[in-house]
Amino acid sequence: MNFEYFIAKRIIDSKAYKSSVSAPIIKIGIAAIAIGIIVMMISIATGIGLQQKIRDKVVAFNGHLMISKFGDNNSQESDGALSLDQDFYPEFKSVKGVSHIQGVATKFGIIRTETDFEAVIVKGVGTDYKWDYFQEYLVKGKLPEYTDAYSEDVLLSEYIANRLHVTVGDTIQTYFVNNDYNKQPRIIPYKIVGIYNSGFQEFDKTYVISHIKHLQRINKWEKDQVGHFELFVDDYSQLDPVREQVYQNTPPEFNTVTVEKKFESIFEWITIFVKNIYGIIGIMILVAGFNMVTGLLVLILERTQMIGILKALGSNNWTIRKIFLYNASYLIILGLFWGNLIGLGILLTQKYFKIFPLDPNVYYVSEAPVYLSITYIAALNIGTFILCLLMLLIPSYIITKISPVKAIRFE
Repeated sequence: MNFEYFIAKRIIDSKAYKSSVSAPIIKIGIAAIAIGIIVMMISIATGIGLQQKIRDKVVAFNGHLMISKFGDNNSQESDGALSLDQDFYPEFKSVKGVSHIQGVATKFGIIRTETDFEAVIVKGVGTDYKWDYFQEYLVKGKLPEYTDAYSEDVLLSEYIANRLHVTVGDTIQTYFVNNDYNKQPRIIPYKIVGIYNSGFQEFDKTYVISHIKHLQRINKWEKDQVGHFELFVDDYSQLDPVREQVYQNTPPEFNTVTVEKKFESIFEWITIFVKNIYGIIGIMILVAGFNMVTGLLVLILERTQMIGILKALGSNNWTIRKIFLYNASYLIILGLFWGNLIGLGILLTQKYFKIFPLDPNVYYVSEAPVYLSITYIAALNIGTFILCLLMLLIPSYIITKISPVKAIRFE
């Protein structure tokens, strides 16, 4: 058996050790590591979860990339028409990483009922539209099913439905400004077939999803013309390289913009979470490490006579240091165990029962999202263990300065 490990285990198992002067300090050190790992796990899980959730919601309404004509205004309304007769449509074969492309159009409108009215942006979509994201957000009714024929079915947000006091099956009159300002506004009676709630109020209070054919008719476009193209990519981390390739493989009059560029303020805001996560991890590891340093110093002081006896019997400094490092490793692992147990319990409770709500006006989500991955959990535990152990190498150096004669006489 390993000599150092054997001595360390005897120290840990002894009753005197558990009732010694150092016991309360050691318990504080274990608690510091446990609390640190809990805080770090929650910070990473909710920080990354919030990033991904907000990003997915922005992508649901806009795609990862948008192709439009140069010179279009910065409003959310389609400014010009693009033909579907493009080399990159319906499949972008010349660029790897593009999973889907769809043609859409947007136009300002006003929904009017007998008692209320609401300004909205009607987003016209066709048979190529990717409904995957909205399937998750659907709270009532069903998703529209658009074909080549005209359809008055629309998908309305729960926010707008509540403000207008309408529900699935109701018909809403939507007014559009005519391109010829001398003529009366165009009116389309839409039928609500589904109600969604993405939790992203900035978009929920804005968008109504309808059939693109109505907007093509109002704008006097051809049936093969759209306002812009939305692209989805396979790997979000490759968004910028894919954008560059898409830009190089589209006509010179077309511009390609990433969702991060179009909604720069939102994505700059969520990057703050990454900086906060790094800061919290650094602070928690330092706090846990310093507590363990204090605990180890007290433990060394308490075992001074044992150190002197071991030196007198021929043990070298590194052998004795390893005994205390084994002891400290046990304490760190104990803290990590309780920290993981409590931390994962809190995160799983939030993931499945959503006990901690958030204000969607501030955070764009209605509850704290949780991202769990064995990779970051393992990395966090291994990193904490190694860093704490490295910090303990410094106080263990004191052992080399202890004289056997003075240590044996130490009271």
